[in-house]
Amino acid sequence: MIRYGQQDITQADIDAVVDVLKSVNLTQGPNIPKFEQSVLAHTGARHAVAVNSATSALHIACLALGLGPGDLLWTTPNTFVASANCALYCGAQVSFVDVDPRTYNLCPWALEEKLIEAEKVGRLPKIVVPVHHTGQPCDLEAIHDLGKRYGFKIIEDASHAIGARYKGEPVGNGRYSDIAVFSFHPVKIVTTAEGGMALTNDDELATRLGLLRSHGITREASLMTQPMDGPWYYQQVALGYNYRMTDMQAALGVSQVARLTQYVKRRHAIADRYSTLLANLPLTLPWQHPDSYSAYHLYVIRLQLEKIGASHLEVFEALRAKDIMVNLHYIPVHTQPYYQMMGFRNGDYPEAERYYREAISIPMHPALTDADQDFVVKVLREAMGL
Repeated sequence: MIRYGQQDITQADIDAVVDVLKSVNLTQGPNIPKFEQSVLAHTGARHAVAVNSATSALHIACLALGLGPGDLLWTTPNTFVASANCALYCGAQVSFVDVDPRTYNLCPWALEEKLIEAEKVGRLPKIVVPVHHTGQPCDLEAIHDLGKRYGFKIIEDASHAIGARYKGEPVGNGRYSDIAVFSFHPVKIVTTAEGGMALTNDDELATRLGLLRSHGITREASLMTQPMDGPWYYQQVALGYNYRMTDMQAALGVSQVARLTQYVKRRHAIADRYSTLLANLPLTLPWQHPDSYSAYHLYVIRLQLEKIGASHLEVFEALRAKDIMVNLHYIPVHTQPYYQMMGFRNGDYPEAERYYREAISIPMHPALTDADQDFVVKVLREAMGL
């Protein structure tokens, strides 16, 4: 079976986790700050807060920025539901901005048009969440410029994009956003089994994120409302959550991040080979913006359906029938029943819907071999009737 994505676990990873299992620190131990520092070293951001999932990181990022009832968050429909759900967790409302037809990321021109209309009716967003789909960075500078003009905050959903670069600088460095979020799910670039992280350059935001991660509890005297009763003392100064990462997960993360550059290079080599093998087929291949260096979490092809002798579903099922576990990223969020109950309708975001009708994520992970790729391309050709 060839999966669309999977983790790469080495003996060094196993040894790192076993060392924690042999220690006294299974949960909150020294590997958590070590992991945070290792990611900061790659990105150049000032602060990192490791949590148990990227969804948790998105939630506390919204809370740290003050999102609440009556507020509005905008994101792309071409994403996993967590990018939108994080607003609903805060009691806020969600709307969407259609995607760029080349990058499949949130389109800055569509964003500007929507902002112009929103300003007229006094319903501007408090937060915009651009998602670096497949690992390719959004046009962050354009979105940041609009944020300054219209007064919204920016959370980068960089779940796909650790190791990516924008304008020559690492994604996550915070130059164009208030908070950036990474995911460490097993199919992502590096993994902690489950896990996420929020990064920021703002000291106050970092403090809030840290409190929200762990019940709103602090042991820092400077954050307390009265002198400490003793060394055992702590105070709950906010309403937080149990979103902590374990020391076992963090140890795995430290080991994995040591190979981040290697992993991204390997993904680029696989992508380049795919692009050569697929060049003359009736497909739209991933287009890379000249300002970006993708992490290539995914390699998405789009079927030119008018040129092939099969439907989208038929091609997808033919690949799976040969144990090629392709996937589709993503079903547009606004077409989900839960969101349609809020009033969203099919046809609201045509570029995202067009993408959905044509897209297939073919296998992309560091363990993929040339023989695997050759087989994927052979079956794909057959499935398209070529």
